[in-house]
Amino acid sequence: MEIPGVRVLCPKLVLRRDEPCLQWLIGSPFFADPVAIFSTFRCLHSRSPGDALALDYPKESEDLQVLLMKGFCVIGALVVQRDGNAEQMAGHAVDAARRMQKLLGVDGFGGKSEKDWTIGAVGDIDSGDVHFFSSSGESPKSLKAVTSVIYDSDPEKYVWEKGCLLRCKLPIKLPFYFPENKKSDAVELYLSTVGAAAEKFKDPEVTFMVETLNKANAEAPQPVIFHAGDLDVDADISNVKLSSQVAEDRDIKSLPCSHFCLESNPGTKSFSAENADIIEVTFLLNGSRKSGETAAPVAVYFPVLEETRLSVLQFKLDVLCYAPKDLPLVSAISKLLIPGVVDQLTAMKNAYVPNLLKDHPRLHPYHFNPLGMLHPITVIYDLSYGETEMSQVEVRRSLHMRLGLPTDRPLLRISNSLYFTVDGVKSKERQRGPSLLKDVHIGIPSSGVSGGVTSLVQGSYEYYHYLQDGFDDSGWGCAYRSLQTIISWFRLQYYTSIDVPSHREIQQSLVEIGDKEPAFIGSREWIGAIELSFVLDKLLGVSCKVINVRSGAELPEKCRELALHFETQGTPIMIGGGVLAYTLLGIDYNEASGDCAFLILDPHYTGSDDHKKIVNGGWCSWKKAVDSKGKSFFLHDKFYNLLLPQRPNMV
Repeated sequence: MEIPGVRVLCPKLVLRRDEPCLQWLIGSPFFADPVAIFSTFRCLHSRSPGDALALDYPKESEDLQVLLMKGFCVIGALVVQRDGNAEQMAGHAVDAARRMQKLLGVDGFGGKSEKDWTIGAVGDIDSGDVHFFSSSGESPKSLKAVTSVIYDSDPEKYVWEKGCLLRCKLPIKLPFYFPENKKSDAVELYLSTVGAAAEKFKDPEVTFMVETLNKANAEAPQPVIFHAGDLDVDADISNVKLSSQVAEDRDIKSLPCSHFCLESNPGTKSFSAENADIIEVTFLLNGSRKSGETAAPVAVYFPVLEETRLSVLQFKLDVLCYAPKDLPLVSAISKLLIPGVVDQLTAMKNAYVPNLLKDHPRLHPYHFNPLGMLHPITVIYDLSYGETEMSQVEVRRSLHMRLGLPTDRPLLRISNSLYFTVDGVKSKERQRGPSLLKDVHIGIPSSGVSGGVTSLVQGSYEYYHYLQDGFDDSGWGCAYRSLQTIISWFRLQYYTSIDVPSHREIQQSLVEIGDKEPAFIGSREWIGAIELSFVLDKLLGVSCKVINVRSGAELPEKCRELALHFETQGTPIMIGGGVLAYTLLGIDYNEASGDCAFLILDPHYTGSDDHKKIVNGGWCSWKKAVDSKGKSFFLHDKFYNLLLPQRPNMV
């Protein structure tokens, strides 16, 4: 049998190279030849610290059941090690993946036949090199080295050009009764009640209304109704025929997901999870049940033999699934959406058990698509706690470790979750405030430094300058405006939800910490790097590093340090000299020649927020340390302070 190739889509295969570990390889039953690796999750639960293969499979499966939306599954495992027999370790990886597949109920990748391939990979801690092996069936002799490995250059297009998302929001209010004097029976009664609710999703009276989320589009198709009898819950999804494999005169049972995917002009669509087509599915239950006979309503009374207590639990389900656009909708609903709803209900059910008779947790699912991930993940948070509570911080820290995300970026905070709107636009929910120009440095002319290495601000910021919002601060407010630009960066990166402070609010903060007298509020006094550091610490809890240079001639000596700041911290820098302040957005530095340029965002601009006018006027431009005429933007006889805000170490 021919061994399938492997297509690596995820930008980072080995998540960490500091210690041996095992990572789950995530793929899809719809991309089997070559086998595509969409992402990789690090295994966190071990029965023996230090042994990458001594896994706690039940705990791992519980976590993956929530994180991994249906349409994706474990297709293999990667062992990261320093030495050892690669083929032997790949065999262990395959065994681990098959155990996890069975716990997750993987459909189409369970090692059930010779056609089902499982990937075993071995990564070297020192070099980062990865070797792939593949195994079919259950026989250890079937392990073969993979000879064809493709690292995709446009993975987003590969995933989303032919794929879409299905979404179902389903609030459930579930009452259950238990004897007051037999509270030990409560858990058993509760579990059976939730189990009965889960079985309702397969009830023949259930109806599904399917429609596009993009209802504002004039070309949006009309909703379609499916009944439970239309579904085939027992079919193996790997054997389902796609719409390209069936005749054109298809009936409703073969209607594909693409029916609700709106076509865009070639070359105009951006491929990503946030721009994916989304199909909304609503569960409807026919409670009245049609009957051919006329009958009066009947009320049945069941007397309670002992004192009974009523408890009402609320589940707010929000499920996402991934499906090829060619997949029939009945298959997507029966094999992806319904199992996804049941899995999420089961996860919430289990979370309620420890405090069933006390204060119930406020569980809510959120979907995230952090930088570097090709597909969304789902996380269930307990809203009983604030996001800064240590219990919540530890939950997020664990998720960052599993996904290989940096721990100094709030990528999995609620404010960073995917936000779905009725017009089909998916975006992160932005803070309220005036609409200002963002990222004005993008597209400006090059610095002119030959052979230089460019290091820039990471993330978005807003451009604050003189006379904005009808407030006249010309001649004294440049440092205030630079501070506002810096705070906007922290705000747009979701480190804070506070609004960008006004000049008066900045002054108020300095008075409150005792740095200034009350008369300072409402004045037109300048502030400098030290005052900016005080405000950032008070309002955001952000620490700053201050660099002092005796003259503008010394600034090029700090280029290496400034470049390191942009590469590791990525925050805008305030640079001040005398009564002038600027915002530094980047460095272009040739270490061999010493030639350098500074990307300056000038807050002294007084015109309208016209990007072309700002760039053409040099208000956001590269400034050479020494230009062709021997002149420098920075004065040689002036003392300068540079304020380098540090990115908080937070998740």
